[in-house]
Parts: sequence; C-alpha cells; structure tokens
Amino acid sequence: MDTDEAHGPAPTGLPANTRRLHDRGREIYLVGTAHVSSESVQDVRRTVETVTPDAICVELCQARYEAFTRPDAWRKMDVFKVIKEGKAALLLSQLIMSAFYKRIGDRLGVRPGADMLEGVKLAHERGVELVLVDRDVQVTLKRTWRGLNYWNKLKLLFVLLSSVVVEPEIDKQAVDDLKRQERLGDVLVEFANAFPAIKHSIIDERDVYLAQKIREAEGERVVAVVGSGHVPGIARAIHTDHSLAPLETVPERSLWSRSIKWLVPSLIVAIIAYGFYRAGAAHSLESVSIWVLVNGVLAAAGAALALGHPVTVLAAFLAAPITSLNPAIAAGWVSGLVQAWVKKPTVADLEAMGEVVTAFPKGLWRNPVSRILLVVVFSNLGSTLGTFISGSWIAARSF
Repeated sequence: MDTDEAHGPAPTGLPANTRRLHDRGREIYLVGTAHVSSESVQDVRRTVETVTPDAICVELCQARYEAFTRPDAWRKMDVFKVIKEGKAALLLSQLIMSAFYKRIGDRLGVRPGADMLEGVKLAHERGVELVLVDRDVQVTLKRTWRGLNYWNKLKLLFVLLSSVVVEPEIDKQAVDDLKRQERLGDVLVEFANAFPAIKHSIIDERDVYLAQKIREAEGERVVAVVGSGHVPGIARAIHTDHSLAPLETVPERSLWSRSIKWLVPSLIVAIIAYGFYRAGAAHSLESVSIWVLVNGVLAAAGAALALGHPVTVLAAFLAAPITSLNPAIAAGWVSGLVQAWVKKPTVADLEAMGEVVTAFPKGLWRNPVSRILLVVVFSNLGSTLGTFISGSWIAARSF
C-alpha cells in the first residue's frame, strides 16, 4: 500500500476539498463535492488545472450520464415496456429524487450535478479519458429495495409518497447547512440511522464500487469527482482489488418473500372455503363480495387519485380482486397499460418529462407519461391495502 506521506507534499493550488491518494505508484486525486454547490464546480476546475490528469473519473453511471448530457433521452422511453418489466416505481423514485435535487439547486443557484458536468466538460476539452465510475442507478435502487424489511419498505414508501402529494419545503437553514460541505457527513450519518440498509447499498457498496472503477482508470495521474460523503470510504477501499460482479447483480428474493406472495392469496381462498364449510354458501358469497369490493374500490381509488381515465379506474376496479390472488400480475400493471392505451403518450409528452421535475410535484399529474407511472404505483398500493383489509375482515367473520 502506498502512503501520501511517502510521496511528499501535495501540489500547491489544490482546493481544500481535494484529497491526494497513491496506489501502485499512481496519483489519485479525489475531489469531494456537493452536487448542488457552485464552489464544487470551481474545485473541480482548479484540481484539473493543477494536476493535468491523464483521466477524469466522474460519479455517474451510463444512464445518469445520458440524462445529464442528453435532455432528449426521454424520447426513447418505451412506456409499455417500463410497465411490463415492473419498473414504474423505480422510474417514479428517480423522478422524485431528481426533483428534490432540482429544488435545492434552485435555492442555491446552481444546476444539480454541475460538479459532474464540469468534470465531463474538462475531459472533453483536454482530450483525456472520461471514466464513468458509478454503478447503474437501477441496480442500486433494486439492491436497496431488496435490502429493506417490510416495515422499512413501508416507511420509505411513506416518505416518497408524501413528497409526491405534499410539496416539500426546503427552509433557509437547510440550504445554509448544505452550503457547508462538512455538514454532508452529518446528513449521511442521520440518513444511515434512519435506514441502515439503505446506507449499506447506497453508500458503503458504492464506496467500494467507485474505488475499484477509479483503480481501473488508466494513467499515472487520475482525478475523480465524487460526492464528499464517498471520499472516506473510497480512501479506505482504494488500495484493495475488489470484484465488481457481486455488486452488479440484484439478489434473488428470499424463499420467504417468494412464498408469502402465494401464501397470502392461498390463505384467503382457504378461509373463504372454511367459511363455506362452517356457515354455508351465503356466508362465502358475502366474503367473496367483501374481497371484490374492498380490493376493487381501493385500487380504483388509487387510479382516481392519479387522475387516471374513467376507463382506467374501471380497469383497476375489475383487475384488483383477480390480480390480488395471482402475484404474477399486479393491478397497477393492468390499469397502467389501460391508461397508456387510452391516453397514449406522444413524442412531445416524452420530451416534456424534464418539465415534470421543474414543476414537481404538480407536474407529475400534468404529464401523461408520469401520470401513467402514478396510476401504476397508486393502483398497486390500493390493491395491496385492499388485500390486507378485506383479508382481515373475512378472517374475522369466519372464525
């Protein structure tokens, strides 16, 4: 392992937020940035001008790089494919996070991700290798979701959905704290205390991933532009060779989580059958009615809350009682596909997806594409709630 001390003092002119590391005879300069800080943009430029690197690494994956550099990337999105592959909730989560950064950036007077874009720009200007070192954002989100237990999933959903329904306020004190980069570490600690599993996948795993990708960058001098919160973790991991394959895969669902999806509907059917045996056909018919009405009404309410077309609301009502008994299909998928068929998005709608973030949260309902995502998520939530309520009701009256 190489040490900084063994290589003498760092070059003069480096920003205070740039940390020099050595690994296998190479110089690696970590520029710790805040993604919504104009000072960070200047730090990136000063570091590159001082170091004259052979490669510039940025904390972006290919998908986020295209989102930053190609505003028209939304035009290529296949809405039907997003729904069929069950990615609506992931995409909606990305929109919510983008909107949050946008609001902070507006208060600070800087475009979110300007620090990364500066690194990209300098790499092109100087003709040096640009290396995208972050893990694919969808892999990170999926690994995060799989790492949460049931109650933490509900907690996270509540936080995300509350930011959709209620416009979040960002007060002056929060903005002032974000301006001070040393506060970022405290924010990450608080975040980790609330969601330890999220910290592991979003911070710890990515520290290792970023470090390995930076190690693989070619050249004697490498500048890496990363969020300040990742600098300590990267510094710890940079001297060890890591296999990225385990971090690039989405873990299979546990046997319990796969089983419970079928266990719940099987239990409901068994309870209804027991009610028939114990109290006769009339009792079972009432139980079936409860199942159909509660599931259907709550799923339809979700579709209506998303301002779905009346045909979409009807589809959610009809689909929920059936899909709740078949985990291979979700009520939101059906209602989302119907909404996409009734109100098929145009190229202009796809191009306007960037405005959804600007006008968040109202923009989610205005754009036909994001409204489809809301239909999927809200219908699924209504159906899930309906399953627990109706199932509990049926069980209570059957025993």
